[in-house]
Amino acid sequence: MPAVRGKLTANAPLAPLLWFKTGGRADQLFEPKDADDLADFLAALNPNVPILALGLGSNMIVRDGGFAGVVIRLGKAFAKVERLDDLTLACGGGASGILVSSTARDAGIAGLEFLRSIPGTVGGFVRMNGGAYGREVKDILIDCDVVLRDGSRQTMTLDALAYRYRHSDLPEGAVVVQARFRGVSGNSVDIQAEMDRISASREASQPLRSKTGGSTFKNPDGHKAWQLVDEAGCRGLMIGGAQVSEKHTNFLINTGAATSADIEALGEEVRRRVLANSGVDLHWEIQRIGRNGDAGSDKKVEQGA
Repeated sequence: MPAVRGKLTANAPLAPLLWFKTGGRADQLFEPKDADDLADFLAALNPNVPILALGLGSNMIVRDGGFAGVVIRLGKAFAKVERLDDLTLACGGGASGILVSSTARDAGIAGLEFLRSIPGTVGGFVRMNGGAYGREVKDILIDCDVVLRDGSRQTMTLDALAYRYRHSDLPEGAVVVQARFRGVSGNSVDIQAEMDRISASREASQPLRSKTGGSTFKNPDGHKAWQLVDEAGCRGLMIGGAQVSEKHTNFLINTGAATSADIEALGEEVRRRVLANSGVDLHWEIQRIGRNGDAGSDKKVEQGA
C-alpha cells in the first residue's frame, strides 16, 4: 500500500459501518486526511486494485466474504458545508443529507429539504442521483469535484453526469470530494416546517429503527416497487434472519442474526415472485459488492404474518 497521511487499516471489519450490520472485511480501509491525501494515494495505488467509496453505509450490501480491495471512507475533513452565495452551498463528499439541508435552512435556501430524507452522504447521492418527495439531486446540482481512479482531479458539470433515475455517468472508481448545490430563496421557518413534514412522513411509513439498507428496488416505470412486492405476497417474507419489512415492503431488514447472503437471497426471492406475479422485473437500488462467503444462504423461505 502507498504511504498515507490519513489512516489505513488492513483487514478492517465493515459490518459496524453499514446499516445492515452484516458483511465481511475490507482488505484495506483508507480514511484520507484530505483531498490531496486521497489523490496521492490513488495515483500510487496499483491500478488493478479495486476501490469502493463508502458513505454512511445505508444503500449497500457487503457480501460475507468481504471486499477484495480498498474501501475509502471520507471523514470529518470531507463533511463540511459552506455557503458560497445567497443561494449556493459547497458541500463536502462526506457531508450528510441532514447537515446539507439544515445548513440550507439556516441560510434561507429552499429546495434542498428533500435531502433530509436521504440516508447517505453527498458523494453517494451525487453518484446515484438520489431523490425523494418529488425532487432529485439533478434539480439542485451545479457541478462536483471528483478524484479519479488514477489520482487525477476533474470538475464534472450537471450535463456531464447525464443523470437518469438513480444513475449517473460518474466514472468508475471516481470519488466525489465536493459538490455545489443551488436552491431558491426561502424562509427558514417554512423550510423547517417542510423538513418536519418529511421527517414525520418517513417515521410513519418506513422502518427507520430497524437494521435496513433503505429502499431496496428501483421503482419501475409506471409502478411502485413496494406495491408490486406487496401484491406478490412478500410482506413479512423471511430467509434466515432477513425479512421483508411489514411496515414498508420495499425495505429489507436484518432481524438480528441475518447474514449478507440471507439479505441478498431474500431480495432475489422477492424479485422472482414479483416477476411471476406481475411480469415486472425489479432492479436492485441497493448496491451489492464484495466476495461471497464460504457458502451461500441455503436457509428456507418462511412466510411472515
